[in-house]
Amino acid sequence: MNYILLIFFLVSIILGAFLNNFFIKRPLKFLVKKANNSAIRFSTQSKPIFGGVGFYVVFLTTMIASLFIFKDEVYNSKEYLSLLIVVTLSFIMGLADDVISTPPSFKFIVQFLCAFIFIFSDIYIKISPVEWYNYAITIIWVVGIMNSINMLDNMDAVTSMTSLTIIGGAVFYTLTAGSNISNFGLIVLLTTTGALISFLLFNWSPSKMYMGDNGSQFIGAILAFTGIVFFWNAVPVEEFQYGYNTKQALIVALAFLVPLTDTTTVTINRLLKKKSPFVGGRDHTTHHLFYMGLTNRWVAFVLFIINAVGVSLALWLINIGDKLDYSKLWLFAIFPLCSFLFLYLNTKFSKPK
Repeated sequence: MNYILLIFFLVSIILGAFLNNFFIKRPLKFLVKKANNSAIRFSTQSKPIFGGVGFYVVFLTTMIASLFIFKDEVYNSKEYLSLLIVVTLSFIMGLADDVISTPPSFKFIVQFLCAFIFIFSDIYIKISPVEWYNYAITIIWVVGIMNSINMLDNMDAVTSMTSLTIIGGAVFYTLTAGSNISNFGLIVLLTTTGALISFLLFNWSPSKMYMGDNGSQFIGAILAFTGIVFFWNAVPVEEFQYGYNTKQALIVALAFLVPLTDTTTVTINRLLKKKSPFVGGRDHTTHHLFYMGLTNRWVAFVLFIINAVGVSLALWLINIGDKLDYSKLWLFAIFPLCSFLFLYLNTKFSKPK
């Protein structure tokens, strides 16, 4: 099994690097840049947006190979079919927005549909004995994280590096300590990690290409899946209780610290200014770190470190299981709280250059 994982990982890096290099050298005119060229991004909108295409080709290759290698597991598997449909819908929805600039309502409809497909396939957050409540939280999670990743994708390497900490952390923990992820699910996360690494070769500042909405929606769907099966449902419990719910939420808050903080900060600041949270702007936590004096590369690196520490604490919290008294959970809340306050308050004090 180990050599199969290694082959999948290496192939995903090589295939992703080949595709990205090919697209940069031979860009198709209708995909060279976003249709909505007036959209607000920190740097130029004119760079290629093929990142998501590379992600999806690697994903599709993984799905096809899995039919032969894990045929006993994936045949008649709801997880296999739901991931294939959700990721494909997300990629196509993002690609459509890149090419023809679709309205926000179209995005929300597709994201809600993705959430319902997960729920129908028994991939949903189990946080309460009341099923409809679990379904509602799952819908909020899927729609929220897909939009959060899309919003975070506003500066070179930030989204790809942050996503690497989450998906790579889940893969590392599964390989070393085991988890409730299936072999097929592990392969998908492993090849997505490889695709992200190969994309970073071209997305590191100064970037040669962006992932585009087709890439951010793809990654958002994968992260929504990872959050549900690995982080939200990581703590086995026989009886639902307050401490258990708190632990679940804290694990997720740690693992998704940067995207959740950025989305929350932008939403609060824009609502205070009576602006829509869904309208673009250069007021993200990433931008304000730049205004504070950090270079683009250092912004990506700082946020990578913050989220990597958060993921590490989340994995530690998962690993210790019931050994930690619930009354001490607040100790794990110190880091995400301090990180949020630092990033949020920095948006109040740092000014655009």
